[in-house]
Amino acid sequence: MISLDEAVTARLESHGERFEVLIDPDAALAMKRGEFEGELEEVIAAEDVFENASRGDRPAEEDLETVFGTTDPLEIIPQIVERGEIQITAEQREEMQERKHKQLVNTITRNAVNPQMDDSPHPPERIERALEEAGFQIDPMEPVENQVDDALEALRPVIPIRFEEVTMAVQLPADYAGSGQAKVREFGDLEREEWQNDGSWVGVLTFPAGLQNDLYDLVNEVTSGEGDARVIKDKDELRTR
Repeated sequence: MISLDEAVTARLESHGERFEVLIDPDAALAMKRGEFEGELEEVIAAEDVFENASRGDRPAEEDLETVFGTTDPLEIIPQIVERGEIQITAEQREEMQERKHKQLVNTITRNAVNPQMDDSPHPPERIERALEEAGFQIDPMEPVENQVDDALEALRPVIPIRFEEVTMAVQLPADYAGSGQAKVREFGDLEREEWQNDGSWVGVLTFPAGLQNDLYDLVNEVTSGEGDARVIKDKDELRTR
């Protein structure tokens, strides 16, 4: 379950009665779109149906039976969300907007590169400033992934940017290969790997281009700076050596 501070109220008025539930705002929006696939118990603040959630008043069981055909809260909650309205305060809306803005910046930072600087990643601060300069405002009521394309269109007149994946080869010396390769292989899609005769490990990974610096940092961390990572520009270079 979630905390009361994280929940919003979903309200349905039917048959002259009011029914309210407390639920995570993103989960509620997903339910209304028919896209919710999680566990209901994990996104509600109370396994209960209220007449007035702020006061804790509960409706009569006969009213629940009349409107929903059951008294089971876990069956009723989705109906209230899907058929009713989501009540979001100005403060909750502001918090949702701030959270989704950060998610948007993170998504763009992970996936975007600067084509005028040899496809180097854009730092988050640059994305933040460019979004502000472009006047882009994220909609707290829509999923972040649905707004990425619009954000990119707004950013292109401000900074050179495109989404891209990068393929990199990583070589870990024998002293670090055993434990290090397990961490590196989880970083992206491992296209191939090879153990060398000297005990070193070579892997080729593809991942969002904005994470190049993170991979360099990881390789340095797991090898105490003795490993190597390089971008592969030509697919013919995919032969490990």
